[in-house]
Amino acid sequence: MKEIIGGPGTVSGLLLRIGQCVFAAASISIMTSATEFASYTSFCYLIASMGLQLLWSFGLACLDIYALRRKKDLQNPVLVSLFVVGDWVTAMLSLAAACSSAGVVVLYARDMNFCKTHPDLPCSRYEISILLAFIAWLQVSISSHVMFWILASV
Repeated sequence: MKEIIGGPGTVSGLLLRIGQCVFAAASISIMTSATEFASYTSFCYLIASMGLQLLWSFGLACLDIYALRRKKDLQNPVLVSLFVVGDWVTAMLSLAAACSSAGVVVLYARDMNFCKTHPDLPCSRYEISILLAFIAWLQVSISSHVMFWILASV
């Protein structure tokens, strides 16, 4: 079987999963360190979505480590189908959460100037957390496309 960059059981796939974990965890930690984030439903949804992303990516990173250490091939149709579905679900949830949170921040910061009139709101933390969520989504979308092409070739 041809090894595809970012595929399961490869070093590049492991690095992609670690990147997803790191950016999802950073997004969660920055958002939870901001005050009053729980008052906004989209920010709570972002935390839930990034939490799911973190767990999914961590589990697959552990599986990649196992496959690399034991020299196992993870490219069988059943496993790849599971990876495709999991990656697509987490990618869609992450994109929806990041976009809805970004919409709230744009509304408050740009449209209503709410962040300027209420300097006690940590709008910059919200923006950084959302940026990190978009980076995590970009990485999981790359993974999902790679898994889709592997599934098509298996």
